[in-house]
Amino acid sequence: MATATAPLDLASADAPQVLHWPRRRLLVQRGDAELAVHNLDGDETEVRFPAPWPRRYGSVAVSPTGDLAVFAGVHALRAVDSTGAVRWEIRHGCWSAAVCTKAHASFSEYADDYHHGHADSGSAAFSSDGRLLWAHIRNHAGRDTKEEWLILDPADGTVLTRAETMTVGSGSTHFPHPNPAYMGLTVGEGEENSPVLWGHWDGARLTVQWFIEEVLLCVSPSGEYFLTTDLGQWSLYLHRAEDGMELRHLDAEDAVPPPSNEDDDRARWDYEAAFPYDDTAVVGTEYHAEAPRHWLVDPRTMALRGRIAYPFSVSGSPRSAGQGAWYTVSKDQTTLHLWNLPHRE
Repeated sequence: MATATAPLDLASADAPQVLHWPRRRLLVQRGDAELAVHNLDGDETEVRFPAPWPRRYGSVAVSPTGDLAVFAGVHALRAVDSTGAVRWEIRHGCWSAAVCTKAHASFSEYADDYHHGHADSGSAAFSSDGRLLWAHIRNHAGRDTKEEWLILDPADGTVLTRAETMTVGSGSTHFPHPNPAYMGLTVGEGEENSPVLWGHWDGARLTVQWFIEEVLLCVSPSGEYFLTTDLGQWSLYLHRAEDGMELRHLDAEDAVPPPSNEDDDRARWDYEAAFPYDDTAVVGTEYHAEAPRHWLVDPRTMALRGRIAYPFSVSGSPRSAGQGAWYTVSKDQTTLHLWNLPHRE
């Protein structure tokens, strides 16, 4: 569909990624000094946000309209507009492994500290309509800190509700749903544990479901379903979004031929995938290999439809780019490719 070049120098920036909502796709690249946001639809405008701290100190969320960035840092959530002006800031407990009892007021106070520089992290994401911000944080400074899931008003940072996640995360990722009342969250807790949290906010009450030892991969365009895999990457699980019920699953060992010329003797589903159509998911195996394999899966039957043959070599996992598309990033991480299936019949 399209090819986009990473706007920032990879010597001081992460690989580009796509954030998407209904009818809106943004290429986002986080650098140490700035965040580049490029509109992939419409006028293809680009906005640069000055970063309050280097990229290793957390993650970032961008509003669907591309006019607000929320940096989820070691000690704070900070909302910044494209001029660099701070809209609001919420301080929270430290994500470092060492016990930090200080409510640091500025990044400079811990910029040279080893534990802060190698801290774990939370994450944040905007709802599909941009009117809510969901954030995974640690709730206070000091000992006995707990992790929480917040819903905020992104206009001024007002906390609308919160729920304890009962996790000890090293990192997390949000998955927006087409219905702004829903949000998915995967929390990585190391090799032996990783829960999925599925949240629903009715405007007054936040309801959260937990799926233990699963990783959330993607949400269908209609929002009716979401896909997960287990920590061993043995199976794909199709869940109904409304109530989280598992409907069907697909075992990699039964569906996918074992990899060739690999140290591993079995196929494993990747920890990332795409759901470009309600009747088609794109799921990878061997993301780390020189030639990873991407597969079409029919979620209605959880059957493998075949392997994708790309016009040129791709690398890594297929990743969600919204309805009708997925994306891959080149091996050198300088180029992003958007893909679709123009003749799905």
